[in-house]
Amino acid sequence: MEANPRGIPKAPFVDNVDEYLKTDTVEATLRKFTEAVSKYKFMENSKLQQRGSLEQKIPEIEKTLATVEFFISKRGSDEPVKTLFEVNDTLYAHATIPPTETVNLWLGANVMLEYTLDEAQELLSSKLAIAKSNLKDTIEDLEFLRDQITTMEVNTARVYNWDVKQRRLATAAAK
Repeated sequence: MEANPRGIPKAPFVDNVDEYLKTDTVEATLRKFTEAVSKYKFMENSKLQQRGSLEQKIPEIEKTLATVEFFISKRGSDEPVKTLFEVNDTLYAHATIPPTETVNLWLGANVMLEYTLDEAQELLSSKLAIAKSNLKDTIEDLEFLRDQITTMEVNTARVYNWDVKQRRLATAAAK
């Protein structure tokens, strides 16, 4: 079975309903299609959450990287940096930062590590590149999943309409 680069299976398109239903009943086929649509929708919801998470992380990484690059640009200066430090979304505090060669980066899971400015820049640059790549892949997956959901919904409608037509023909033939 065909799949996209990240292993999401491609939905088959039922071109000829008569041929497709030679191996299975209408009810079983409709059940199978409905199950496939629900699986694709589950994957879509998962990817939407992943996209939201990445869209939140990327600006944070960019902001942190810009701060590290600012400190790199201030190397060799003996003047402390005066700034407003974000404590919360709406709460800031004044801070005076002495010249430094290290920064502490919050890695998550209650872990913070100290890095040299160059190490921090390298780490943040790689994390940003990975996050952007993952976001691009996630958006591609969402588009692919929408296409697969549409294909399966069209398949379901075609099989259902074929079944209605066959029942009408059988009713007409019985009269």
